[in-house]
Amino acid sequence: MANQPLIGIARLAAAWRNSRAGFRDIWQGEEAFRMEMILWIVSIPVAFVLADSVFQAAILIAAGLLLLIVEVLNSAIEAVVDRIGAERHDLSRMAKDLGSLAVLLASMLLGLLWLAALWQWVFA
Repeated sequence: MANQPLIGIARLAAAWRNSRAGFRDIWQGEEAFRMEMILWIVSIPVAFVLADSVFQAAILIAAGLLLLIVEVLNSAIEAVVDRIGAERHDLSRMAKDLGSLAVLLASMLLGLLWLAALWQWVFA
């Protein structure tokens, strides 16, 4: 009976606890995530100043949130690869490099959107 899956509110409460633990783990263990999170929080009011519409501000904010999501997934990949073993393996290297590439691409998207918003704000 102890192995029965959680349902309803109990499942949501367990998911919330797991998410809080994940946030605590990434906050304590990943400096890049901490820096990106702080920049994202600071960027929220700036997005509303630069944006011509609420929708444009939402796009800027969402792009920052996407970067945070990709950073979390990259950290998860790194944790799993490190758990498997410390020996060097080409597939482990590739998994970590692809996670890093995903963060870079999300950063490029974020930068492109913010540059476009700044350009429009300055020259409009």
